[in-house]
Amino acid sequence: MRVSVSWLREYVDLPADLPTGDLEQALVDLGIEVESVVDLRESVTGPLVVGEVLEIEELTGFKKPIRFCRVDVGAANGTGEPQEIVCGARNFAVGDKVVVILPGGVLPGGFAIGARKTYGRNSHGMICSAQELGLGDDHSGIVVLPEDVKAQPGDDARPVVGLDDVVVEMEITPDRGYALSVRGIARELSHALGVPFRDPADAPAPGATAEPAYPVEVRDPVGCDRFAARMVRGVDPTVETPGWMRQRLTVAGVRSISLAVDITNYLMLELGQPMHAFDADRIAGALVVRRAEAGEKLTTLDGVSRTLSAEDLVICDDTGPISLAAVMGGETSEVLASTTNVLFEAAHWDPATVGRTARRHKLFSEAAKRWERGVDPALPLVALDKAVRLLTDLAGGTTGEEVLDIDHVAPRTPVTLPVDLPSLRVGVTYSPDRVVELLEQVGCTVTRGADRLAEDPGTVGTAAGVGAGDVLTVTPPSWRPDLTDPADLVEEVVRLDGYDRVPSVLPTAPPGRGLTWQQQRRRAVARSLAERGYVEVLAQPFVAPELVDQLGLPADDPRRPAVRLANPLSEEEPLLRTTLLGPLLGIVKRNVGRGQRDVAIYEIGTVFHPRPGAGAPPAMGVDRRPTDEEFAAADAVVPVQPRHVAVALTGEIEPAGWWGAGRTAGWADAVEAGRAVLDAAGIPADRVTVRAGERAPWHPGRCAELVVDDVVVGHAGELHPAVLAALELPRRTSAMELDLDALPAAPLAAGPTISTFPPALIDVALVVDESVPAAEVRAALVEGAGALLEDVRLFDVYTSEQLGEGRKSLAYKLTFRAPDRTLAGEEAVAARDAAVAVAAERFGATLRGA
Repeated sequence: MRVSVSWLREYVDLPADLPTGDLEQALVDLGIEVESVVDLRESVTGPLVVGEVLEIEELTGFKKPIRFCRVDVGAANGTGEPQEIVCGARNFAVGDKVVVILPGGVLPGGFAIGARKTYGRNSHGMICSAQELGLGDDHSGIVVLPEDVKAQPGDDARPVVGLDDVVVEMEITPDRGYALSVRGIARELSHALGVPFRDPADAPAPGATAEPAYPVEVRDPVGCDRFAARMVRGVDPTVETPGWMRQRLTVAGVRSISLAVDITNYLMLELGQPMHAFDADRIAGALVVRRAEAGEKLTTLDGVSRTLSAEDLVICDDTGPISLAAVMGGETSEVLASTTNVLFEAAHWDPATVGRTARRHKLFSEAAKRWERGVDPALPLVALDKAVRLLTDLAGGTTGEEVLDIDHVAPRTPVTLPVDLPSLRVGVTYSPDRVVELLEQVGCTVTRGADRLAEDPGTVGTAAGVGAGDVLTVTPPSWRPDLTDPADLVEEVVRLDGYDRVPSVLPTAPPGRGLTWQQQRRRAVARSLAERGYVEVLAQPFVAPELVDQLGLPADDPRRPAVRLANPLSEEEPLLRTTLLGPLLGIVKRNVGRGQRDVAIYEIGTVFHPRPGAGAPPAMGVDRRPTDEEFAAADAVVPVQPRHVAVALTGEIEPAGWWGAGRTAGWADAVEAGRAVLDAAGIPADRVTVRAGERAPWHPGRCAELVVDDVVVGHAGELHPAVLAALELPRRTSAMELDLDALPAAPLAAGPTISTFPPALIDVALVVDESVPAAEVRAALVEGAGALLEDVRLFDVYTSEQLGEGRKSLAYKLTFRAPDRTLAGEEAVAARDAAVAVAAERFGATLRGA
């Protein structure tokens, strides 16, 4: 929101010598974020003058249209001769008055202007646009001064274009829609500075008449609870917007279009009431306010044909939708240069509906921005009266006596506020009279009464001198839809009394025992994966509905049901993830698409599984602590949120170089990542089993189950080719996902016994059927070798015709060591033979070469 201080002064008596720093601080103290306070008198230095265009020569032979102009700048250039300037804008003609900065001047941003040769001509200065002057964002053309401007060539242009003013730019939070107007900001400044405020909406306006200004039917009084309209006939379509109005619109960043449209934008900025102007002669039949039919089309004023949703509110005539209500009008009824009969509309729309429509169509107009934050429902008639008077005063015409006002606005619900609640919540003593005074400053109607809820033990504690039974019945003003609960009123009391009065007290940190074992486990897992070269990512937990099909999940897979968000950040991703792999693989795809071929990433995060049969959570206010039953009912609908860890990798896991070829990541690396996670989680190796499994989205023949104590806790391996094709991922991309919450607590680890005696190293190569898992062979060797076996490691897998079809050789390196002596060779061989015997008995294994 950008507004000039001169406009604010019309409604609030700001001190004449108010420094810009004090103005900014006053707004900040009220909780309004100030982006900048710019004194425009200091933004442009040097000669900035009014010029009159005398001649225009079109230059050809360049990539874009270029004009060589001779401009009368009076005696400002010291010679009185016309100033020669090269300009690329096309929106001006001979005889127009423009804004010229002469050599030696400096525009905002430190852009110095001098004389130079360009496009084969000498250019002495520049004809300025609103953006170049720092007055707005419009750079489509230069500033052409209205015909009614009295300034002569050579006069200082600063007062003409508003560069003798101070402009405040603010970022308005979503709960303070009233502050998106001069009316709202002026009221706030009157509170902060203690100066009088004159409400521009406090003016009489004619009410509804028996005969409406135009026939209108509102079929959805929930989406549109008030619709008002008035007609002006016979206006002069040639009249341009006056300079003072165009200047204020420009400062606010709004482009001037035509007089009728500019009036609606001007009043939107002044009052906060968005309006729309229709060409009455282009409307066919009565107007109808309704929900759109799915698939209906509307071409909005920006020239885009939009397909409507059944949730969109539209204004229709006999031809169909002519306006996307509260967001943007349609081309078929817009005001044209020939419009003589104007129908002004001012309504009140449902904020949630407007917000969803704006996001659905990615159409964030100034009107929609105000509607989704809340607009005063008492404004329509006042805004209409101002609009018709402005139009008739400036462009003639006759105002119709008929006034349409379809009003279904519900009265505000009073809020019961214990008078001591602000003191209890904030820790600052506010007297009852002070609380009432501040709430009435906001515009609330306040009455005192006995607390019928005084017996409620939930309201305990009182401020000094205040009885526990004293309550206030507060009716918020129409322009504050955000005041709905006692906590909102408490915030207003604190805000207006001053945040600086609230002491900054840091709470004492309670003593604790450090990290829980679950926190320690998560950190150990993250550190283990990072040490193995994986990069941690934090993916958004939102996914698209089609992801489950892309991952190939079966119809009965428990990961298919998902929690749908009521208000998602993106309509394309409205669900909460049930697996980490979807968002994680999306990150892999994005990195590969940007040229990063070797990717190894991991994430530790929660997944969300809906509770079967869960309904809507109970409604709970903020005026008291919820009961245990309410907590239990709320918990019953919260989705189950186990914490998972997942990795995804593609490309080379070991890079190639002068030392030799690299190694491509594969299913074995994903399985090893799972082993690393279990080891870091403190699960002993003898409780871990890795066996062949089958689970989407992994390749059926290259998927491993990670089992702890006979419970499957995760899967790892190469992803299915169909999944890789659907997600546009490279071949052989592999992944692992494991449920950390499913792991048992790590047993108490005993300190290792380190033997000082030398080990005995023996290699064995066992031939088994190709279907026998290497992990099970390893387990058999461990079982048979006994206590002398210190370590066993698979180091080779070999197949050949000599071994026979369907056979493979598994080579293991066995390490034997005794804690109290040096092993004799016979002892090590005997242990080796015992290990091989168990493998032979269990799997029919034979020593290779035997």
